Amino acid sequence: MDIKRLKSTDNNFLLELKNFLTFDVDDNEEIIKITNDIVNKVKENGDKALLDFTKKFDRLSSTSVQGLEIQKEELMEAYKNIPQETQKFLEVASERINQYHLKQKIESWSYKDNQGSSYGQKISPLDRVGLYVPGGKAAYPSSVLMNAIPAKIAGVKDLIMVVPTPDGEKNNLVLAAAKIAKVDRVFTIGGAQAIAALAYGTETIPRVDKIVGPGNVYVAEAKRKVFGTVGIDMIAGPSEITIICDGKTNPDWIAMDLFSQAEHDELSQSILITTDLSFLDLVMDSIDKLIINMPRKNVITTSLKNRGIFIVAKDLKEAAAISDYIAPEHLELSVENPEALLKQINHAGSIFMGRNTCEAIGDYCAGPNHVLPTSGTARFSSPLGVYDFQKRSSLISLSKETASELGYVASALAEGEGLQAHSESAKYRIIKKNE
Repeated sequence: MDIKRLKSTDNNFLLELKNFLTFDVDDNEEIIKITNDIVNKVKENGDKALLDFTKKFDRLSSTSVQGLEIQKEELMEAYKNIPQETQKFLEVASERINQYHLKQKIESWSYKDNQGSSYGQKISPLDRVGLYVPGGKAAYPSSVLMNAIPAKIAGVKDLIMVVPTPDGEKNNLVLAAAKIAKVDRVFTIGGAQAIAALAYGTETIPRVDKIVGPGNVYVAEAKRKVFGTVGIDMIAGPSEITIICDGKTNPDWIAMDLFSQAEHDELSQSILITTDLSFLDLVMDSIDKLIINMPRKNVITTSLKNRGIFIVAKDLKEAAAISDYIAPEHLELSVENPEALLKQINHAGSIFMGRNTCEAIGDYCAGPNHVLPTSGTARFSSPLGVYDFQKRSSLISLSKETASELGYVASALAEGEGLQAHSESAKYRIIKKNE
């Protein structure tokens, strides 16, 4: 297999790296047209359009949208129908995710000044959230847990999950995860039509405040279209991993960690940065040896050939700088002293410390969230968390004395901006000498 190799000392190194990192998906006019048509019809015709699209795309007929709702009893039945060992593993993952995210919950706060005025911030959960989960033969129970548990910790009272069931095929793992995560309602709808139903509401599906969860290109485009009407988590790009290695980790481990992202799809990006040129050959030998037994070897091979990169850096300090330029979704620090290297890292969605800490465990059960910023957006955004399901309201309570003092300030600034009503409103609070 031929994987692109770069050295930090190469001429035009950053330019070449930038070109390999660039992921531009040309606007597909057909996808946009189809998505807009679906979203508009659901917005206008509600349940009827939802039933029509569900029959057309998922080959699932129902006389009402109520008939597409999965009741709590069926979620419990799905849980009982999975092996006991799998039940245990889902519960372990759930508990670890719950324990981690409990630390993120933000509380309201306030303080008083010496004139008796108070200032603060009121934290409130979102009222209602929609969770999109891919369905059919795909099974992503981890996605259910990672999205639903932070929402529930935040205090979201109404968490509505939508999951397509093509030809009526339901996935017990996904439904069991919904039961464990205490999802409130589940509807067997999917695609852009499900996003539209959540964003605008129908006769049966209540309108939500925010939509989270992964989906196909139509789901992503629908989320883009309804953003502003509702909040969304992100528009995610292909999955990514960057590994910084000092050349002392088992090369089989590194190869498999690169595979773990490359197997997502052909557009995934796996990058290895090392200070040891000879280590790249060892990893390459491991890749050639291990790829043979990978069920998704064709996807992995295409991903690594087209978007994989091997980079040689002068030292770990430079490796950290290169990683920050990439701002990867996942970053593994497979080095002797990851804590020291961490101090030089500023941009990464999730950071995996040390040789034993592989991204795959983080994807499922370590505890931190696996919904992460992609395509370099880790420079300015963060993993999904409890804070994404909470909102902040500013609190101001002014005493008579403070209102009078600040009245002068506010009125002068308002007049400077030409807003006379603002100025007069502030002046009304100024205490007159005879008062």
